[in-house]
Amino acid sequence: MSQTVLVTGGAGFVGSHVCKALAGAGLRPVVYDNLSRGYHWAVQWGPLEQGELSDEYRLSEVIAKHEPAAVLHFASSIEAGESVRDPGAFYENNVCNTLVLLRTIVAAGIDRIVFSSSAAVYGNPLSLSIAEDHPTAPTSPYGMTKLVCERMLGDFAVAHGLRSVSLRYFNATGADPDGQLGEAHDPETHLIPMVLDAALGLRPHVSIFGDDYPTPDGTCLRDYIHVSDLAEAHGLALDRTAVVGGAEAYNLGTGNGYSVREVIATARQVTGHSIPTRIQPRRPGDPAALVADPTAAMTTLAWMPKRAALETQISDAWRWHRAHTIARGN
Repeated sequence: MSQTVLVTGGAGFVGSHVCKALAGAGLRPVVYDNLSRGYHWAVQWGPLEQGELSDEYRLSEVIAKHEPAAVLHFASSIEAGESVRDPGAFYENNVCNTLVLLRTIVAAGIDRIVFSSSAAVYGNPLSLSIAEDHPTAPTSPYGMTKLVCERMLGDFAVAHGLRSVSLRYFNATGADPDGQLGEAHDPETHLIPMVLDAALGLRPHVSIFGDDYPTPDGTCLRDYIHVSDLAEAHGLALDRTAVVGGAEAYNLGTGNGYSVREVIATARQVTGHSIPTRIQPRRPGDPAALVADPTAAMTTLAWMPKRAALETQISDAWRWHRAHTIARGN
């Protein structure tokens, strides 16, 4: 069996960490990316094939050249607020382009795929701890695009025998403990890198959007999951597609919720820097708390987060963030 896997969006934050994990497991990741949000420097463990996900001819050409046994699909637009402002772009990139990918791989005889999904499929939670059987009711076009793709995978399983695992991330954070990779979105919208920017003086303050939520300190609770733990889960999910048919979905989180104030306080301890904050009005659609029940992934995939402590996640991110900022000359 081929040891090659195709990784769409493999030059991005999560995709690049997964490529490193795949290479460590003896696989050969071929990255397919247009580099609109990813980086050439993040492709270190296999070849880079540039192309658009919408380009069926280019996709077919790359698949014929490398003959991958499976696909890991990360290429998508990810910012929920942006999806509200421009839903058409999200449906085109996340849904239409995923359909092109699925048709192309089925035509090429590839029957295994791991899909990068999101906890955004759940919408406003009905309980603090969210399991996979929680109702799916996305509150943003971004979340809806992920849910539609999951449904497509189910339909392709029935019609074409495509075997898939969708992984519903909660809040991906941290950085490669070896310092080779990290989070470098432009513009940055994730809390922890923005907090670290403030620690470095690259932004004047961190905005706290709402301090009157029904939580212990009034700020939102989120479940933060280290990107290296996410990467390991993708390898286990890929193994799962080799032995089980149909379409499955699993939550990836630690089961622990941390508030915005707790994240900032921990970052102050890790960095030794004062991090100014400013209270802002709540953002529409922000749930008070989003915390995973990761039991299914732990039992069925035999996955266990190894870097679950918030201090560890922020320490790894800080090491990368500081070095990367110096390298850029900021």
